Amino acid sequence: MKRIIVLNPKGGSGKTTIATNLAANFAVAGHHAALMDLDPQGSSMRWLKNRARDRAAVHGIAGFEHSTTVTRSWQLRVPSDCSPLIIDTSAAIDSQTLPEMTRGADAILVPVMPSDIDIHAAARCIADLLLVAKIKRSDERIGIVANRVRSNTLVSQSLMRFLRSLDIPLVATLRDTQNYVRCAESGVGIHELPRWQVRQDLDAWDGLMRWLDRRQAPSRSESANLATHSAV
Repeated sequence: MKRIIVLNPKGGSGKTTIATNLAANFAVAGHHAALMDLDPQGSSMRWLKNRARDRAAVHGIAGFEHSTTVTRSWQLRVPSDCSPLIIDTSAAIDSQTLPEMTRGADAILVPVMPSDIDIHAAARCIADLLLVAKIKRSDERIGIVANRVRSNTLVSQSLMRFLRSLDIPLVATLRDTQNYVRCAESGVGIHELPRWQVRQDLDAWDGLMRWLDRRQAPSRSESANLATHSAV
């Protein structure tokens, strides 16, 4: 099972937008995608609730809920026929949870918005992935997604200079558009909106999907996945 983690400790960076659009895009492409929501706000699960039944199915896992009647690993179980698993993480991830959460992940996407606060938060997140989670740059599993970018603005130019300094691939640049608001309200992905409406957005997503297709964890085991799920 391919595992894709969308991670940034700063709230409002666009994790849910990316996670839900990925889930929809994989589902439309014929994959039985699973979407795990670890954020207490439950935004990904609200998106899934808004999704019409005649749309390509996405399996939802409300990981932010805690049951007293079943074990944590059972609550977070993923059907064996699901792939990929896309994990929308919470804003609060401590140094103990981070290595266990990212172990065995095929891809880790870090969204960052064009503001000084977001740039500093992304820098800290990347540092934690490299130094705390011990992810090697050579694994090429970490990708940056620039989110809500307006071209030719000073802050966007500052963001691009920062991203070039990281030596981490920028795998997509998503523009600032109301299309993502429409997606959230309707429980759809960008590829499910009318093509004339999203023509400017499709190239970025197609490039991101191609990058994800080439990603694979250096080593993985089902036991490691279960340990990860139990810890979150």
